Amino acid sequence: MQPELRSAPTYSAGTSDIAAQQNRVLRNTYLLLAISLIPTVIGAAVGTYFVNFGFMRASPGMSFIVMLVMFYGWIFAIEKNRDSTLGVGLLLGFTAFLGLMLAPILQQVLSLRNGGQLVMMAAGGTAAVFFVLSGIASTTKRDFSFLNKFILVGFVAIMLSVVANFFLQSPLFHLVLLAAFIIFSSAVILWQINNIVRGGETNYVSATLTLYISIYNIFSALLQLLGIGGDRD
Repeated sequence: MQPELRSAPTYSAGTSDIAAQQNRVLRNTYLLLAISLIPTVIGAAVGTYFVNFGFMRASPGMSFIVMLVMFYGWIFAIEKNRDSTLGVGLLLGFTAFLGLMLAPILQQVLSLRNGGQLVMMAAGGTAAVFFVLSGIASTTKRDFSFLNKFILVGFVAIMLSVVANFFLQSPLFHLVLLAAFIIFSSAVILWQINNIVRGGETNYVSATLTLYISIYNIFSALLQLLGIGGDRD
């Protein structure tokens, strides 16, 4: 099909179809993202109130390796099945798993006198960041594809820093990492939503996975930062 052979009405109809598809991907992404929060909350609640994570503290090295393998193995499985309902099921299972893994941080923060308030502040801050960035990304005419290199380099740098600090155990470096996670994840949200709007991303499962991990990282980082200044009575 050659573009130059299209009549004006046909071209307009094609453009309309593309716009409809982009809106459908964005709508399905937001819907699946909202649904994915349900197993996250369930997993976090179960882990916070019913699971003792002492085994992770007893063997931090092995726990770290197992976590990485499960995390990236699950992502690989989701992407492999992103065009089927199995991909959706794997995604929801993944969000439940990450909710469970959030429990140790929640247990620590909720042990503070104002822990509940800090959790709500972290959730509110995460929601505010997401809605502001999604509004910018979906309404601006600017193309944020220039963030591609930043995201790639940032991902590698953060992953290497996470591994390095596992051995260094530096509180100051940990604070820097938390700030880096927030900045990096915010850039990913901006890039991913803009990519959907511009037609670069056509699979809502992949888009949801990327946005979910970014939101998860922002919430986790904010929660830890707020917990540092929490009321220990």
